[in-house]
Amino acid sequence: MYSKKVMDHFANPRNVGEIESPDGVGSVGNPADGDLVTIYIKIEKNVIKDIRFKVKGCPAAIASASMTTELAKGKTLEEGLKITREDVARELDGLPEKKNECSNLGAAALHAAIKNYLNKQK
Repeated sequence: MYSKKVMDHFANPRNVGEIESPDGVGSVGNPADGDLVTIYIKIEKNVIKDIRFKVKGCPAAIASASMTTELAKGKTLEEGLKITREDVARELDGLPEKKNECSNLGAAALHAAIKNYLNKQK
């Protein structure tokens, strides 16, 4: 059902946890219904220098959040905003069709964290 990459990111998620005093935080999902992803970012000179996540959800949600952090780390804010759920699913070698919504959570939480940071800068 899941690719080897999905199972690897599920069993060994990267960048798990919170950042103390993050520059931006974004949460997406519905904890009452199932999956919830929160992403924390630290920004230096317009670059995502550190990124962490917490997740409540299925293996696909955990793997997607983990992969999102891997894709975003070291990228500019503009590059981070261009990361899509399709990018995440492709990097995980695909997800079962019924789990495609889970791949959206990581990218959406990343976008929300970046927007949170940008709003604080105004």
